[in-house]
Amino acid sequence: MNDELVFYTHPMSRGRTVRWMLEEVGQPYRTELLDYGTSMKAAAYLAINPLGKVPALRHGETTVTESAAICAYLADAFPAAGLAPDQGNPLRGSYYRWLFFAAGPLEAAATNKALGLNVPPERERMVGYGNMAQVLDLLEAAVSPGPYLVGETFSAADLFLGAQLGWLMMFGVVEKRPAFEAYSNRLSERPAAVRAKAIDDALMPPRVD
Repeated sequence: MNDELVFYTHPMSRGRTVRWMLEEVGQPYRTELLDYGTSMKAAAYLAINPLGKVPALRHGETTVTESAAICAYLADAFPAAGLAPDQGNPLRGSYYRWLFFAAGPLEAAATNKALGLNVPPERERMVGYGNMAQVLDLLEAAVSPGPYLVGETFSAADLFLGAQLGWLMMFGVVEKRPAFEAYSNRLSERPAAVRAKAIDDALMPPRVD
C-alpha cells in the first residue's frame, strides 16, 4: 500500500495549522502548493476536495479535509507522536471537546464577529455558541491553569486552539487577554511550530508594492 502523505495547501490559508501538525508528527510528507482561483479550482484538485479549498491531506487511499479533522486523523494515524490521549484514557473526552470547540463554536463566533453579524440575544440559542463573550470566558478558564488543555501533555487540541487564537488575536477578532497571549506564545515557541512557520513564510508570494 502506498502510504505517502500528500499535503495540499497555500501559505496564506488554514494550511498553516496543518503544516504545524505535520511537523509535530515528524513523518515525511510531500507538499502540493495550490493557487486560489486556478489550481485550487481545477478538476484534479476538485476530485480531492469538491469545495476547492485547502488544506487537504491524502494518506495512501485516505483523503481528509477540514483542518481539525486532519489534525485528529494525524494524531490517531501516528500515535507514537503522542498528540492525543490513548483510546480508553479518560482524558480523551476532554481532548475531543476542546479540539472541536475550537473548530465549531469559536470559529463560528469569530466568523460572525469578523463579518459584523450580531446575533440578537433572543436568537443566541440558534447559533450553537451563545455569544462571543461566553465563548471567550470559557476558553480563558480552560487555558489559564496551563500549561495545556488536557492534563500535562501537549496535544492536537492545543495545537489547533493555539493556532486559532494566534490568528484571531493578530487580526483583532479576539481580544488579547493575558491568558490567551501566554498560551498562544508558549505554543508558538515549540520547535515544530517554528519550523512550520519558516517553511510557509518562505513559500509566501512576493509582495507587490
